[in-house]
Amino acid sequence: MWTELKAPSLAEMEAMTHDVFERLPAEFRKLCEGVIVRVEDFPTEEVLDEMECESEFDLLGLFQGVGLPQQSLGDVARLPNMVWLYRRPILDYWAEHDESLGHIVRHVLIHEIGHHFGLSDDDMAAIEAKAG
Repeated sequence: MWTELKAPSLAEMEAMTHDVFERLPAEFRKLCEGVIVRVEDFPTEEVLDEMECESEFDLLGLFQGVGLPQQSLGDVARLPNMVWLYRRPILDYWAEHDESLGHIVRHVLIHEIGHHFGLSDDDMAAIEAKAG
């Protein structure tokens, strides 16, 4: 049976990410209205340079946009807030740690969405615990 197991494809990882998102607390999801969640294999070269990463495997996820604490009613139109999860670095992390893939995806997703809210690490840990 183990000979048939394989890492999830990009489409499967995206489906898993959206499933994990739907299982987050409703009040948390409601505040995420307008945030786009995407999964890519790796961050772009531009992102790697901006984040000063040494390797394309250094970044598991990223929030891009203007977080809620920095937004104001007088803001000009801007690009939508986005959360990126990076499949290959997440799979690499999964291979090196004793955690389920779903747990890692949930952790990265909550952490990156937490940047949208300006949450502390303790706040994010509480949401993750509530998400189960």
